[in-house]
Amino acid sequence: MSPSPQHGTGPLDGVVVADFTRVLAGPYCTMLLADMGATVIKVEGPGGDDSRTWVPPSFHGESTYYLSVNRNKHSVVLDLTDPEDLATAHEIVAGADVFIENFKPGGLQRFGLDPDSVAERWPALIHASITGFGMDGGRSLPGYDLLVQGVSGFMSVTGSPDGPPQRAGVAMFDVITGLHAAVAVLGALHERATSGQGQHIHLDLLSCALSGLVNQTTGYAACGNVPTRLGNDHPSLYPYGPFPTADKDLIITVGNDAQFRRFVDVLGLPDLADDPRFATMEQRNEHRDTLRPVLVEALTREPSETWTDRLRAVGVPCAPILTIAEGVDYAASLGLDPVVPTGTGERVVPTIKNPAAFSRTPVRYDKAPPELGADREAVTSWLRRRRADRANDVARRATHEKNPSRKDPS
Repeated sequence: MSPSPQHGTGPLDGVVVADFTRVLAGPYCTMLLADMGATVIKVEGPGGDDSRTWVPPSFHGESTYYLSVNRNKHSVVLDLTDPEDLATAHEIVAGADVFIENFKPGGLQRFGLDPDSVAERWPALIHASITGFGMDGGRSLPGYDLLVQGVSGFMSVTGSPDGPPQRAGVAMFDVITGLHAAVAVLGALHERATSGQGQHIHLDLLSCALSGLVNQTTGYAACGNVPTRLGNDHPSLYPYGPFPTADKDLIITVGNDAQFRRFVDVLGLPDLADDPRFATMEQRNEHRDTLRPVLVEALTREPSETWTDRLRAVGVPCAPILTIAEGVDYAASLGLDPVVPTGTGERVVPTIKNPAAFSRTPVRYDKAPPELGADREAVTSWLRRRRADRANDVARRATHEKNPSRKDPS
């Protein structure tokens, strides 16, 4: 597939993205844009994206970490310290609608790709910078997701009350930042359609983490509440979490008083709904230590599958705790088709589908995550065509200026 814009392949058909990101937050953002039809040129240093080496696991010798966030892109290797490669990098940026990078603040200044230089040289370009801790006070701090999980407060509310703080099982704030970045880019593209002007967008992992902690951080900002670890309990809802049954844990999520009444009816404990200690959500939260053993005693009489059938029949949300494999298979059983083959011919990689489903302009999966530098020739050809088009434009303008009454042949 040529790196020139493809037609009819998604809602971002015709948009070109110069992707100077690596690892997770930036690549996840640019993959989402590529899925929606944008032409994404992934510029990698001579060593390639760090995540290419992050194994196990691997698929045919390639890191599945890298494969998870780099489909539908075109890889070209450039050494920005080499004058010729730097000129090529500038050409790629010049031909793009969006320039996305996650270099350390100030790291691109010597290459003329810092925000001020970009704004001056390419005023219509949308430039998105992703950092770990901002471009000012935290500019020297390395932007690793686990560091952000620690300093944001996330780990302080994750884990058992009597255990140590816990990290999430995935780099969740990288992913959240990638999502925020994609939304911000779409907003800037929409605004540019009216103004004709580009702008600089900056996102940092810590700010995205604090935003992503929603009720926990707002509880502190609004009323000084400092939450603590509750294990699998919810600070504002009860019962809400996994409960033991006769064979294994079952997640039960009661979100309102009506659901609680139906829940205890199924358990054979209808009087609990009228007990003043448990009648409202606030009261159930206050008396959860008293309520829990009563619920557990009832639930452990029957296996989880029995309770699942009974609770779902009356509209009480519940679900088992599955492995990743079981979770993917469960989605498939619901007809969600979570695994999609990406690529054509000899290079086809199984990936997890983009969750957005468009009725008219569907996302695409036609290019597997590229091998390092695999698209250099295609990108070079695209740049040559752009140079030729610019030369023709200059010639036409010159002809028109000499003969203003002559019709433009285009």
